[in-house]
Amino acid sequence: MYSTLMLQVVLFTDGMDTRPFRLNWPASTIIYDISPEEVFRSATEKLQDVGAKIPRRCVFHHIPLNSSNLQHMLGSKGFNGTKPSIWAFQGLPVMNMESFKDILRVVSNLAMKGSLLLGELPIWLGETDFECKSTTKRCLESIFMSCGFHVEVIEYNGLLKEENANIVFVADHLRFSDDQMEIWRRELQRIEEEGDEDGFEEL
Repeated sequence: MYSTLMLQVVLFTDGMDTRPFRLNWPASTIIYDISPEEVFRSATEKLQDVGAKIPRRCVFHHIPLNSSNLQHMLGSKGFNGTKPSIWAFQGLPVMNMESFKDILRVVSNLAMKGSLLLGELPIWLGETDFECKSTTKRCLESIFMSCGFHVEVIEYNGLLKEENANIVFVADHLRFSDDQMEIWRRELQRIEEEGDEDGFEEL
């Protein structure tokens, strides 16, 4: 069993992310790596060959990017939408903005209200969204808000003006997760049932 203070970290990566092995994660952290399976396996073998290990008292799960249902896979690995989580997006190969929107929807369904999503996107990705007629920054703000996130695009030293730059962002999740909504649904159902029982006893 995990403590109530456990931290869930979900990494969307290219499969070669070393952060699960090299960072000093707090005890009881559960780390999920979502990335291309073949690249991940090859990179992990090389890391293990040099003695790299996941920190003690932490749990690590890899989920292949091509999984048919990422939301179900995360849930089956123990992800809990009533616990805090941090999501990082860096290096994951996405072909267009619609693919990124699909990922945002998964995160929005799973992440507890107040969770953080941060990372970077290639600036050309915004140009693949033909429905967006505004600036890159406003386009991203609209896309994130449609999935329940308030996003801040980080600009420094003309970052967004460089042709091959990445868009760095930090987003707060404003919605309740599916798990949180289910708790509320059950509580309302319980209150209604208790009310019905009290009314029956009075009769």
